[in-house]
Amino acid sequence: MYNSEPIILTAGSIEVRIATSPEELAAAQKLRYKVFYEEMQARPSPEMAQQKRDFDGFDLICDQLLAFDTTKSGDEAVIATYRLLREEKIKDIHEFYSFQEFDLSNMDNAIFREKMAGRQLLELGRSCVREEYRSNNIIQLMWRAIVIYITRHNVGCLFGCASLAGVIQGDLELPLSYLHHKYKTPDEFNIPALPERAQKMDYFAWDDIDISKAKRQLAPLVRGYARLGCYIGDGAVIDEQFNTTDVLILLLVDRLKKTTPQLFEET
Repeated sequence: MYNSEPIILTAGSIEVRIATSPEELAAAQKLRYKVFYEEMQARPSPEMAQQKRDFDGFDLICDQLLAFDTTKSGDEAVIATYRLLREEKIKDIHEFYSFQEFDLSNMDNAIFREKMAGRQLLELGRSCVREEYRSNNIIQLMWRAIVIYITRHNVGCLFGCASLAGVIQGDLELPLSYLHHKYKTPDEFNIPALPERAQKMDYFAWDDIDISKAKRQLAPLVRGYARLGCYIGDGAVIDEQFNTTDVLILLLVDRLKKTTPQLFEET
């Protein structure tokens, strides 16, 4: 949930590190509420609405990676957050948050574990940035911190649910088809959506896709993962609470080192 890990990195007035107190966790939850429920119109529970915080049981076992503006104080100082759940924190692979939407079983098969080479899984989630700080600089700082974190904790694969705004499937048919044809997880470690929640992704054949238009319609976070060399799970899931259509992102650290070696050189 929070610990006393040292500061991970700083850049000017921005400091990126793991939350070290209940107050910092609460500040992250308030930022998540502001972004997800007030800006993006997700549907909070009565308890969330009363407290104006986004929270669930996973917060109790996750590390909260936070970016701070050290020129600010209190809750306003927290400007970005990423929730991190290491495999060693749970008893079974199906206890990850993403298993509510996707069947992660193949991430535990012999082929995939061989690719992991004794390293552990890391689930990423609840990513958001305060509106006035949304720039590539902040995202790059967060990713530099994540690289330090995965090296420190011997992580071999990053994964998690990423969202496309909206649940009206017709508006998303083009970007979903593009992701399915270009990035779908290989058969030997395919990650399908749970059957009872699965939505198709292959609305268009590859030759019928306007690639430039499809890329423009991707959420910035999903577009960023694609540039890093991710795979996309097989099928999408509609998240009614968050008013999104979710896809499963899977990023092998060895692929990340090849696509963005500068991230590892800088840290």
